[in-house]
Parts: sequence; structure tokens; C-alpha cells
Amino acid sequence: MRGPWQGGEPKAGSCFGHANEREDVGLASVAEFDSVGLRYGTGAEVLSDLDFRLTQGGFYFLTGASGAGKTSLLKLLYLAQRPTRGRVRLFGEEMSEATRDALPHFRRRIGVVFQDFRLIRHLSAFDNVALPLRIRGASEAEVDGPVREMLAWVGLADRASARPATLSGGEQQRVAIARAVINRPDLLVADEPTGNVDAELANRLMHLFTALNRLGTTVIIATHDIGLISATPGAQLVRLENGTMVDPTGLLRNPPRPGGSAQ
Repeated sequence: MRGPWQGGEPKAGSCFGHANEREDVGLASVAEFDSVGLRYGTGAEVLSDLDFRLTQGGFYFLTGASGAGKTSLLKLLYLAQRPTRGRVRLFGEEMSEATRDALPHFRRRIGVVFQDFRLIRHLSAFDNVALPLRIRGASEAEVDGPVREMLAWVGLADRASARPATLSGGEQQRVAIARAVINRPDLLVADEPTGNVDAELANRLMHLFTALNRLGTTVIIATHDIGLISATPGAQLVRLENGTMVDPTGLLRNPPRPGGSAQ
């Protein structure tokens, strides 16, 4: 029997679940930030004057020193935080105009790998990974195969019934990654997703992210790991310094259109 990492890349409709057809297939930008600023309470802005676009099907690494604002930027992307000023558009929709009732629809299109995992402690690894599929309304017959295959892909086939308290930090991280990608999201946001695993497993997990990206998902990963960045050809760097974005070429603000010309 082949091991979980010997079966080639995951395939749409298998360990990525029976995903619906993607919305906004012709959408050039999955996320657009225009003059965005963020402050917590009455303090100084932690993010200032952010202007950038994440294109559909793009792969990005978010870098910067500790305290530069990476996690705050990710919170804006996965709709855990609203900006203090400026405009954020996701999937072509203006988020400042979105009602509270509308936000779950957008959140279901986003997969999130949290730095602190955020697994549901009373659920098994299997049920944590299955959660996005069940929320979407998938039947148990549609859930079982994809979830078991995904757990095998992250090396946890024998830990499906384990609860988070019995899993190591690295195992919890892999469950969190499996949960984030099982629904084949339009946008994957990952905060240091390889921080608790060894280098070999980190490379294998990156293979999972790149496979998902080739299926059309836009991926943005916050990391300090230069090795992962250099091993991912074609990825773009998004660098924050003191809450502002470093974009000397202007390609993040005005990315090329599919035909090759700038916006």
C-alpha cells in the first residue's frame, strides 16, 4: 500500500471534496485594497495606506518582521476585522457595504489556517476536517471519502478519531490545514502554516498548497521561512514594514492583466 505522500497530487472531487463550480470565473482580482488603514481602539494605525490586488489564481507570500502587521492584514482578508478607513473588495464585492448576514457567504469561500489552529476541542480530527463540507450541506456519503483522503495526505490517516488534546502541535497544525483546504476555497489565507512541523513535512504541505493553487485557488501565506519562498517558483512577495506595504515595482497595486498588459 502506498503511503499518503506517494499518490501524486490531490485531485478535485477527491480529497478536495465535491466543490461547486467557482463563482466569478472571469474575475481579475480576488481581493482589492484601496487606501486601507487599520487601528485598534484609539492607538496608532497598525496598517496604513495599503493599496494592492490579489489576482485570481495567484500565489503570494506575506513577509515582514514581527509586529509589521501581517496577522492584521490576514484578518482583513478573512473578514475577522473591518478596516478603519479605505476600501476592501473581495470577489468583486464591496465589503463595507456587506451586511452582517451576508458575511458568512463570503467566509465560506475563504479557507483559513490559523497560527493557533483553532480546532474544536470536542470534535475528532475527522469531524474538524469535515466541518466545512457539512456546513456547505454535503451528505455524509460526500464527506467520508474526501476527509479520509485528506487526512491521509497530511499523514494523519491513523489519527482520524483523535481529539485535539491528544494531538501534538504539529498534528493539530496538519488538521487545521486539512480543514482549511477540504472545501477547495477560492481564497486560502494561512498564518505561518508550517511553523510547527519539520522541514520535510513543511515541503510536503507546500506541495498541497501549490496543488490547490493549480486548481485555481488564490493562496496567501504569511511566513518567515526563506527556504519555502525560494522553493516556490512563480510566487509573489508581499512585504510589510511598520504597517505599510513595500511595492517598489507597483506590480501589487497594478498587477498585469492575463494578456500581459498592466492595469
